[in-house]
Amino acid sequence: MVRFKHRYLLCELVSDDPRCRLSLDDRVLSSLVRDTIARMHGTFGAAACSIGFAVRYLNAYTGIVLLRCRKEFYQLVWSALPFITYLENKGHRYPCFFNTLHVGGTIRTCQKFLIQYNRKQLLILLQNCTDEGEREAIQKSVTRSCLLEEEEESSEEAAETME
Repeated sequence: MVRFKHRYLLCELVSDDPRCRLSLDDRVLSSLVRDTIARMHGTFGAAACSIGFAVRYLNAYTGIVLLRCRKEFYQLVWSALPFITYLENKGHRYPCFFNTLHVGGTIRTCQKFLIQYNRKQLLILLQNCTDEGEREAIQKSVTRSCLLEEEEESSEEAAETME
């Protein structure tokens, strides 16, 4: 048997309208990306990317999307993402765009990158914070994320010593 290698594209859906993200659905997003690939790269691109393409993770609150595609054709998907300018769902059209944050070989590397990215975003929010209550809530989130990372590292070290 031959193992098919995949690439994972970690993207952020950016929109001014908060209803855009809340109306997200993985089937709608998948068909939108497939249609855009077909429009940009023709039938070859549509056929090449349809095999193995899937929306693996979708968070409607943060707008984070994880797309999976074959390793050979990930550049076709990647190059079609900037041409998505709106999201159409239930008769409404919301202007938006995709920001590709990371391209990885595994879901785990994308998760690690997303943790670092979110920590940096929290630190930026902390610097721009004006209210003391907001500042305490953000500091609590940053310290909680640091503690979770330390627990993961210690559990990985323990697993390595057992082997």
